[in-house]
Amino acid sequence: MTSGLEFRVTPATPVPAAERAKLIENPGFGKLFTDHMVTIEWSDGKGWHNAEVRARAPFSLDPASAVLHYAQEIFEGMKAYRGRGGEITMFRPEENARRFNESADRMAMPRIPEELFVEAVEKLVAADRDWIPDGEGSLYLRPFMFADEVFLGVKPAAHYIFCVIASPVGPYFKGGGKPVTIWVSDNYTRAAPGGTGAAKCGGNYAGSLIAQAEAIREGCDQVVFLDAAERRWVEELGGMNVFFVMDDGSLVTPPLGTILPGITRASLIELARGDGLKVEEKPYSFDQWKADAESGRLREVFACGTAAVVAGIGTVRFRGGEFTIGDGTTTGPVTRKLREALVGIQRGESNDERGWIHKVG
Repeated sequence: MTSGLEFRVTPATPVPAAERAKLIENPGFGKLFTDHMVTIEWSDGKGWHNAEVRARAPFSLDPASAVLHYAQEIFEGMKAYRGRGGEITMFRPEENARRFNESADRMAMPRIPEELFVEAVEKLVAADRDWIPDGEGSLYLRPFMFADEVFLGVKPAAHYIFCVIASPVGPYFKGGGKPVTIWVSDNYTRAAPGGTGAAKCGGNYAGSLIAQAEAIREGCDQVVFLDAAERRWVEELGGMNVFFVMDDGSLVTPPLGTILPGITRASLIELARGDGLKVEEKPYSFDQWKADAESGRLREVFACGTAAVVAGIGTVRFRGGEFTIGDGTTTGPVTRKLREALVGIQRGESNDERGWIHKVG
């Protein structure tokens, strides 16, 4: 299904095949980019127009562009995969389109038709399919939108640019699947009721960077935030949702509201319930987390998101101490099974009975 908007295609001069092959052997994460990008404009009174697939290049922005002053900007994160037979697929892109529009609503930005969002991503994947790594690598896709109207004044802008870029990537965390160490922030919070916690906007991530820097100084891989009101309830990591696995096999994950409604999170909930596991979306306090880990009631903890997929958490550090989950060095069986089930579907290696895979022609 297409959006009906005609895309103008101007092919880029590609990176030579031999050079590209060498680059994607060990791409890292988020530092290498493909040849093309997709852009579409929106203006008040004209709507969506001027859709292009063109060479990736810098934008020319006026110093008074609205995004630079009032932060009207949203984005998504998704991936394209190369299956063993060479087939190119994406995972639940319609859900990314839906969440993108929910973020747009919160940031007073225009909605993009879901079919146009998906078509734009498809066109970039098709143009740059040779950049998709084999093996465990993937093509990380970054659709985003920002306000570029030139004015100084606090109001929604009247002109926006939607863009999709792509980056070949390897694993998000280094260490070959070892459980990560996280830092519990007591100085900073990520979001409050009525705020932008459920929107995927750059400001949320900018606000988390100082806490992430603190985590790094404490020898941790990631930060986890507590709620803004009581500094008691676990919410989410700097860029990932979190799950707790109890000794009876049940799972607990913080409820939506002030946290991002992760597509990986929702998929894991469905997979776990489909496997007969009980999953509760309910508040879970840091004090309870610590007590359950020490008593053995809590067996596993894992973080999840598009970039990292599923990553076990082994050690939790906080001001005044630390504790481990299990032995702190081994990914638990529930975490491992859910990760394998999800990755198997994403890469076309297992039966996609839920229709989550989107094939790119």
